[in-house]
Amino acid sequence: MLDHVTIGVGDIARSIAFYDRALRPLGITRLYAEGETFAGYGRNRKAFFWIGHRDAAQTGAHVAFVADDRASVDLFHREALAAGGHDNGPPGFRPHYHANYYGAFILDPDGHNIEAVCYVP
Repeated sequence: MLDHVTIGVGDIARSIAFYDRALRPLGITRLYAEGETFAGYGRNRKAFFWIGHRDAAQTGAHVAFVADDRASVDLFHREALAAGGHDNGPPGFRPHYHANYYGAFILDPDGHNIEAVCYVP
């Protein structure tokens, strides 16, 4: 079981603006900020997703967030696009992953693959 994950970003202000908007439909908000280098997102005072400034580009991470319902997946996708993300797979079923797998994929401003997924039948 994971306690938290941190991904590197090239522009902390740009990434904070992106994640503040993209994660809100999933009920995930920015809880902590450590100066101009890190920000932590989560629920109920527990940050489980962190972004941190890195001088060198780090891409290729894939982070999936659980959504309560399919409408939240759809809203995540719309908000993430509006916040500057790039489509990496529109909302929809992925039965080759799981019978009830409904997900959407976005590339964040640094190229990380960020996903929202709902398993509710």
